[in-house]
Amino acid sequence: MELMFPWPGGSPGMVGSLMERAVLPAAADAPDPVVPRVGYLIYRVERRLRARLDEAVKAHGVTTQEYVTLSVLRERDGLSSAQLARWAFVTPQAMNLVISSLERRRLVRRRADPRHRRILRASVTRQGLRVLDGCDRSMDRIEADMLRGLDADTVQTVRAALSSCAHSLEATRPLP
Repeated sequence: MELMFPWPGGSPGMVGSLMERAVLPAAADAPDPVVPRVGYLIYRVERRLRARLDEAVKAHGVTTQEYVTLSVLRERDGLSSAQLARWAFVTPQAMNLVISSLERRRLVRRRADPRHRRILRASVTRQGLRVLDGCDRSMDRIEADMLRGLDADTVQTVRAALSSCAHSLEATRPLP
């Protein structure tokens, strides 16, 4: 059974569930038009994408979190664990565990910052770049599957819209 409730700020004719929103029609005999919530659609895509990515990168010997970390380091060489943690939305302690594991496997190396010896700067090694290359090829296949049926202009529109959504959510995030 689906829980229906009025939407805050909506008109009395608007009802919905946690995952979809329906607007009651003017005519009693017409079916309710159901419009999926954008957040729910993004959640569905994220869950399916994450499941496929977890499986794909495992074949290359890394976790999804490690793949993301390596990818960020490739683009932003020399970040500290604390900086990487902010990029990956994890605690500095959790990121330190990820970096330590990657370092043990020689996928990253750390070196002391010349100005602040206690800060360790991470870089992807050649071996890490080889792993990244394999993961990237897997991600290319997953994205091709996900975007199948969309033309290049639509893909660009989706990319721009999702970037804008992420930026808007970050810009409006309540401070702790």
